[in-house]
Amino acid sequence: MTLEQILSVGVIVLMMVAFIWGRYRYDLVAAGALVVALALGVVPLDAAFSGFSDDIVIIVGSALLVSAGVARSGIMELALQRLAPNVSSVRAQLALLVIVVTVLSAFVKNIGALAIMIPIAFQFARRSGASPSVFLMPMAFGSLLGGLMTLIGTSPNIVVSRLREEITGTPFSMFDFTPVGAALAAVGIVFLVLFYWILPTRTRENASLHEAIDIRNYLAEARVLAESTVVGKTVGDLLKLTQGDAVVTSIMRSESRHITPLPDAVLREGDILLIEGDPEALDRIAAQARLSVTGDRYMAAEKGVAAEAIEAVITGNSILAGWSAQQLALHDRFNVNLLAVSRKGERFAQRPGSIPLRIGDVIVLQGSRAAMPEILRELGCLPLAERPILLGSARNAVVPVLILVAAMAASATGTIPVAIAFFVAAVAMLIFGVMPLREVYGAIDGPILVMLAALIPVSDSLRTTGATDIIAMWLGEVGAALPPYGALALILVAAMAITPFLNNAATVLVMAPIAAGFAASLDFRPEAFLMAVAIGAGCDFLTPIGHQCNTLVMGPGGYRFSDYPLLGLPLSILVVLVAVPMLMMVWPL
Repeated sequence: MTLEQILSVGVIVLMMVAFIWGRYRYDLVAAGALVVALALGVVPLDAAFSGFSDDIVIIVGSALLVSAGVARSGIMELALQRLAPNVSSVRAQLALLVIVVTVLSAFVKNIGALAIMIPIAFQFARRSGASPSVFLMPMAFGSLLGGLMTLIGTSPNIVVSRLREEITGTPFSMFDFTPVGAALAAVGIVFLVLFYWILPTRTRENASLHEAIDIRNYLAEARVLAESTVVGKTVGDLLKLTQGDAVVTSIMRSESRHITPLPDAVLREGDILLIEGDPEALDRIAAQARLSVTGDRYMAAEKGVAAEAIEAVITGNSILAGWSAQQLALHDRFNVNLLAVSRKGERFAQRPGSIPLRIGDVIVLQGSRAAMPEILRELGCLPLAERPILLGSARNAVVPVLILVAAMAASATGTIPVAIAFFVAAVAMLIFGVMPLREVYGAIDGPILVMLAALIPVSDSLRTTGATDIIAMWLGEVGAALPPYGALALILVAAMAITPFLNNAATVLVMAPIAAGFAASLDFRPEAFLMAVAIGAGCDFLTPIGHQCNTLVMGPGGYRFSDYPLLGLPLSILVVLVAVPMLMMVWPL
């Protein structure tokens, strides 16, 4: 090996050690590795920032934004309530998520399938009280396994099919990958569902202050409208939407008539419900049941001015202390709505607008975003750490789903590249108002994108310095001395080892000629060896950097670099043990 090749390998080895050590955050490690590679001349100066324009960075950033838009729409909560209302155990939830992601990934791009299901994973986590980290990595691994089942499931399969056509004159068909891929997917699903506990429980490393706020007893008022989905249904039917996170404390049928909210009490148009719960539960029940939380009080948002809901604490010098919102004519004087009130250790029996407020009460106000800071100063209220309060906001549940489906369809049919499809989808989320502009950069995980952009030129140095050619030559020499099953396993393992440092399509281009050469030198047919390359290139379970699906869940799951091999190494070994005999059976040598 030349000095340049040795330096390239050395930088990557040291970088991997730093990742596993975990002393510094992953984006800083990647940036440091890029600086060292530039200083040593391993990465050319003009290629230093090539990673920022790479398709993978665009795909991951866009998918995060699209996924956040789908989650914000509330459509996933509705689907969850309709399709799996009683799934509450962690293992059952995980099984459902992994199976759905795996099957979807066989027919659509796995990054799209994963983006669809991430919001549901967060809903399951809230329902069961588990950390999202329990679900996200197994789902990412399931999406990789699902991609092995069909020709269009993942890029390596398409590249391998083209190479087979060049060698034999016949490409692989759509379902030539299915027998081996389905076996691997089935075994992988069983492993992930049974052994998910190997993963440590994580929380988001860059979580914001709002996640520390835990206020669960807001009282809100909601009116049953003619178009509400619960007209003629019972209180029990309404509470099914809350998943136990909210209760109806009173029903007001007229100014003088209050009805006890028994589970079998039937709701009518015009009923005013007093509902107590956390903000997410209140938003969920209002959005899915189509209840009005603002009554007849219309906001400036309808005139094109952005409106938002914000939490605030009533301080000692607040003009609200000792008065109710009705007494102060809060909406008429300040153009804000009082949506909810919370007081520690107390349950209210009256409408939020009629509650005399006290110092220390936490309230949810809805008003113009631009005017809200000045209004809070006038009212003498202190805003809490900003977190998304969706209660009272208008959202379209259909538009984000249509955008995501269109992106997946366009990429699956090859109409436009995946990066372009998801980038257009992300922009469409903003144009159609699915995601407010103020939430965009919170949805895009900056550290993940920086890590990817810095790693791409560093890992590509293996190819540009010729180190991959040397490694391929060594593999050829070792493989020639092995029995057929040993050579097949070597190709599979080598592809798994290389794919974190090259993209999976590049891994196929490097390894497939070696695999075909193996087959020719041993007088075997090339299909099993080419399939082994495709499987190895599509199964990066050891790092968050080899495939965008692994990268996509790293930030939301709060995973460390060293978490991936904990679950991924035994799964990789299982894949090798199952794939080799299956390949030899389905594609006889």
